[in-house]
Amino acid sequence: DQSSYASILDTASTVAERMRREPGVVEVDDVRESPVTRWIYEPDQSKAALSGISVSDIAQSVQLAVDGNRDHFLRIEGERNPLAMTIRLPRPLRSNPKDLSQLGFRDSGGQVVSLEEIGTWKSERVSQTIYHKNLKRVAYVFAECVGRPPADCIIDIASDQASDGVEWVSDTDARPLKSRTFLSNGSGIPWRVSPGMQVTFAGEGEWKITLDVFRDLGLAFGAAMLMIYIILVAQLGSFLVPIVVMLAIPLTALGVMPGFFLLNAVTGQNVGGYADPVYFTATAMIGMIALSGIVTRDSIILVDFMQQAIAQGHPLIDAILESRVVRLRPILLTAGAALLSAVPITLDPIFSGLGWSLIFGLIASTLFTLFVIPVTYWLLYAGENYPNSPKKSA
Repeated sequence: DQSSYASILDTASTVAERMRREPGVVEVDDVRESPVTRWIYEPDQSKAALSGISVSDIAQSVQLAVDGNRDHFLRIEGERNPLAMTIRLPRPLRSNPKDLSQLGFRDSGGQVVSLEEIGTWKSERVSQTIYHKNLKRVAYVFAECVGRPPADCIIDIASDQASDGVEWVSDTDARPLKSRTFLSNGSGIPWRVSPGMQVTFAGEGEWKITLDVFRDLGLAFGAAMLMIYIILVAQLGSFLVPIVVMLAIPLTALGVMPGFFLLNAVTGQNVGGYADPVYFTATAMIGMIALSGIVTRDSIILVDFMQQAIAQGHPLIDAILESRVVRLRPILLTAGAALLSAVPITLDPIFSGLGWSLIFGLIASTLFTLFVIPVTYWLLYAGENYPNSPKKSA
């Protein structure tokens, strides 16, 4: 609050310079306006009064020379409406105070008096626009990310921010991208801002929208899982069996995240000298939410068959093994149909993340469901607490 806006703009220039040094960050700009000089004519009222020239006459003449006269119209045959005309001095003459000083006026004696005889010109700097947010002065810095996700660039830039005074290092001394990870991030190009200044990367723009979207989708994902659990409790009449059924939902992440990594490693290409990866976008997050219902259905097919077999008097281990044999084909057909229907979506540049998320999640969850769900069911109900378990029957 104690700093001038010029110091805020200088800090913005420091941030912009650091962004220019980061690989994958292009089109860096800020809100600093180019210096603009304004010329002001100050008439000497005593001299003007002796010459019989009023200040209003001077103002009208200068305005006519600079802004022009727009009160006249030109009528041309064939034109429906008259054409407005602007009558004023050419740009070179009206942009130079020395040339404008030659504008003349008739005094009371009929003599011509120029502007330079009855006043002087002075220049001043046009004020810089001051931006505010939440009653605080701010300066914005803009940039685009190409070939790299914004999260990578922001983490590397933010991790290099130092609290002590540092000097810029050569760009050739920066760490290469291949040696950076989320556990060991940073470009090795330190930078700092003046005391009292605060830099935030999530205040405006596309990055803030990205954070808000993933936050909202995360809350929606949690709400969807809660509703699925409530429905399963009502259907199965148990609080523990639905948890076993819903184990297939987190198993989708074991396929989605490595799947995107392998996809970019195999099909990665360069466009215009920059990498063109397939990102885990908001549409991919929507695909994971949709997967929560698809994979839960596969788990229900297994668990429901186990419960029906045990209710008919089959031992627990036999029911588990039989469920995998009998229900294998319906599970594979269900997953295969959903997988094939997602293939055309991968061709769309915007919704490709949704399609790949469905494909990778279905492959992993289907494989894990056939093994993890039966094993978990056995570990939970192989003891004496299960009504039809072999131990209690004995």
